[in-house]
Amino acid sequence: MQAVAKVKLGLRENWRQFALLVIINGFVGGMLGIERTLVPSLAKDVFGINSFTAILSFIFVFGAVKSVANLYAGKLAARIGKKNLLVIGWLFALPVPFMLIYAPSWNWVIVANVFLGINQGFCWSTAVIMKIDLVGPKNRGLAMGFNEFAGYFSLAVVAFLTGYIASNYGLKPYPFYLGIVLSLAGLLGSALFITDTEGHVQQETSTHGSEQTENVFMDTTFRDKNLSSVTQAGLINNLNDGMMWGIFPLLLKEKGFDFSQIGIIVAIYPAVWGISQLFTGRLADKVNRKTLLFWGMLLQGIVLFAVVLSTNFYFYIAISVLLGLGTAMVYPTFLAAVADFSHPQQRAQTIGIFRFWRDSGYVFGALITGLVIDRFDYSIAIFAVAALTTMSAVIIFFRMNGRKV
Repeated sequence: MQAVAKVKLGLRENWRQFALLVIINGFVGGMLGIERTLVPSLAKDVFGINSFTAILSFIFVFGAVKSVANLYAGKLAARIGKKNLLVIGWLFALPVPFMLIYAPSWNWVIVANVFLGINQGFCWSTAVIMKIDLVGPKNRGLAMGFNEFAGYFSLAVVAFLTGYIASNYGLKPYPFYLGIVLSLAGLLGSALFITDTEGHVQQETSTHGSEQTENVFMDTTFRDKNLSSVTQAGLINNLNDGMMWGIFPLLLKEKGFDFSQIGIIVAIYPAVWGISQLFTGRLADKVNRKTLLFWGMLLQGIVLFAVVLSTNFYFYIAISVLLGLGTAMVYPTFLAAVADFSHPQQRAQTIGIFRFWRDSGYVFGALITGLVIDRFDYSIAIFAVAALTTMSAVIIFFRMNGRKV
């Protein structure tokens, strides 16, 4: 216990490790960005796949695998250590860009997304948990704002760069070279410079007043009004993000935009999402978490109704900006709220369960969107997801009590 006494909680006290983890999470987000603009077009233009259900199968697989990886990340981190899990997660990233470059069939892209899902689940979950461990209760929203900013701004930059490279040099192989650099940087940075945060968890536990819960999964999913409200909103948020990831580039291409224009529109959404979290994360420490969650989900729902209403380039830029703002309001707040209502010793597990359900949204988003578009059209699918997002805001308003610690 002597080592625990030397540990201090706080952003300022742990800024070096915190900054390194922010950089590492930027690499994590960048790995996701290599797929954001190009993979739907890869399915149609390179492999000749026309079924939207089949095209969106890569998101379905990614979401399913990442969800399970999130679910077990907390338990594995407790067993083998958070740093070790971070390094293992990066090992799974190494094959991804090579598989996308040399894929002889669409099945290779699917398998690449299995590896990418494990990488994202292990690395992003671990980076989140370690930052929360370091800062303690006081600045959780700000910490998550930095975390999510790094991940999604990097995603946006890489999404733009891959679109630009593809418009000038083709879909393969050059855009995916970025993934090789990112995976190596993430692996070496995690192995050489990151230290574990278990001592910080023990320090917070020594001053924490609440009791541990008997069934973390049931409380997070159903029983606890606050945790379950946040969890359902997380699922719906990623459901609509999965839809935008899978069909937005194809919708824009069908409306006559080229890869460079698509790359700009697609990149603005996560760029605004990422940058705005520097402010919304801090705001989440100042106002009730419930307020940001309700208005953020409601804004997303309203904006999604407008997606199919125009063919104008600047209209779609405005949509991307507003959708990014709505998502930025909720994303760091999700994690800060989950940490609020979790015992320190169960926090990693609770966050893993929340992220399991949140990233299951990619599975439901891909499945629902693909089936509806194949049977009807883009408009019906987007309107359905917009309605679900608006309903999620209503659930937060009536079910969550909004207590903030």
